[in-house]
Amino acid sequence: MKSKIYLYLFVFTLLLVLFMYVNSKSIIEKYEKDITTAKERVERYKDSITVLQDENSDLLYFNLEHNEDALTYFENERIDISSLIPFLKDELYKLNEVKGEHPLVPYVSMTDGKIMINNIKFLNHKWIIADFSDGKYWGELFLTYEISNDNQLTYKLVEHFLYPPQNY
Repeated sequence: MKSKIYLYLFVFTLLLVLFMYVNSKSIIEKYEKDITTAKERVERYKDSITVLQDENSDLLYFNLEHNEDALTYFENERIDISSLIPFLKDELYKLNEVKGEHPLVPYVSMTDGKIMINNIKFLNHKWIIADFSDGKYWGELFLTYEISNDNQLTYKLVEHFLYPPQNY
């Protein structure tokens, strides 16, 4: 009787060990698969980050804030660079408040709205690209600007266009 108990105990222990082995093996395989998937995802994200950094670098190429030559020009003219870009933007946006038609946009509003400059991009120490809209029609401007010795800002419209209306 005692030997049968030992035999049953041995068989039960063997089955328990076998069950634990199979269970832990499946858990380890699942973790290895998860780790492999995570490593692949990390590599894919690293590639995506690299692509985004390259795109960002391309977008910043024509940008006053990242153009060392243009910034050096303003430093040589003794113009405070930290307040320059907000000043330039404020001056352009102030033109939106002028009564009547916009002084820089060569088009008359074709709706009840007023033509206003919406977005501005300073390319360098002389050039600006801006877009304008009256709520329905929109276009873009290419401007030059100059800051005189007495801090007077002057604009010159170089090129402009109005997008054709879209029928949806």
